Amino acid sequence: MSRKVPYVDLAAQYAEEREALLPIIDAVMASGNYIGGEDVVAFEREAAAFIGVRHAVALNSGTDALIFGMLGLGIGPGDEVITPPNSFVASTAAIMHIGAKPVFVDVLPDQNIDPSRLEAAITPRTKAIMPVHLTGRCAAMTEIMAIARKHGLAVIEDAAQSIGSRYDGGASGSFGDVGCFSAHPLKNLNAAGDAGFLTTNRDDVADAARLLRNHGLIDRNTVMRPGYVSRLDTLQAAILRFRLARQDGIIARRRANAAIYAATLNREHVYFPPETNREFNTYHTFVVQVDRRDELQRYLADKGIGTAIHYPVPIHLQPGMAALGGNAGDFPITERQASRIVTLPVNQSLNDDDIHYVAEAVNSFFL
Repeated sequence: MSRKVPYVDLAAQYAEEREALLPIIDAVMASGNYIGGEDVVAFEREAAAFIGVRHAVALNSGTDALIFGMLGLGIGPGDEVITPPNSFVASTAAIMHIGAKPVFVDVLPDQNIDPSRLEAAITPRTKAIMPVHLTGRCAAMTEIMAIARKHGLAVIEDAAQSIGSRYDGGASGSFGDVGCFSAHPLKNLNAAGDAGFLTTNRDDVADAARLLRNHGLIDRNTVMRPGYVSRLDTLQAAILRFRLARQDGIIARRRANAAIYAATLNREHVYFPPETNREFNTYHTFVVQVDRRDELQRYLADKGIGTAIHYPVPIHLQPGMAALGGNAGDFPITERQASRIVTLPVNQSLNDDDIHYVAEAVNSFFL
């Protein structure tokens, strides 16, 4: 029997939250205070506590968190930042926006940057490493931090997909000089529009981000440096506070869904990296690698199952990145994965029966 299993279902999330969330929204709207205020300050305090860092700076996107984090570290024109080529384009674009050069390094079977390749990519111009915690799985941060310290490099964690994830007991966004989080509606911790925040234990980086997000102003009339407009709206901050308090439950549900996939999918035909005892993964996405990926997507769509691909074209092969000089074959692991990856629905609004239905449909395709 066919059933509908949407890849994402934000309406279902809101339906579950509506009774509790509407009074919070109404209180913000009734206050007349839509920029700044206690909800923003409280969200920053609560997010910092959740990650385990001194500072969280609320912004309007994870992309701005990346840009402001690098600017706060003094990275700029002529500098190089090492990063993987299989992320969402924002990671690389942020490096380019500040005039620095992205230097790509290939990835491991789990899609995260390969630490064993980092040192070969370091040059006298290298200023930082930007690992991307893809799919809700932390990169190998213990190893990455050791290499960064050895060479005196900064570390900017692109933690857009990994709120609550851990590696060797440390939290995503707490390892490096800066952690950069997106709270886009599709993320595990999601706003009702664009949103993001930066985490750091460095006072200077936090101070720089606070200046940059509000035109460089320290008061209404005094500009300390040219800045931007990247304030988190009060309404979004209030929504994020509500959802941050529920984050442990959201993560638990996604992990339960992932556990059903792990127990049910036929590993003869479907590869997904196991969760090691060094990891605690939050499954922003559940990405599998298969042959005949496009056929499988069509087959699942016919059965009412929504899927996605994160991401079908590596950054070094994107037409808009031609200036970086990338060519097919430069990063063979990334390129092979791009032709085989497909993301199965794992969102917290799905139940056990939904996940079993998807897993059995995948298995039936290969049989």
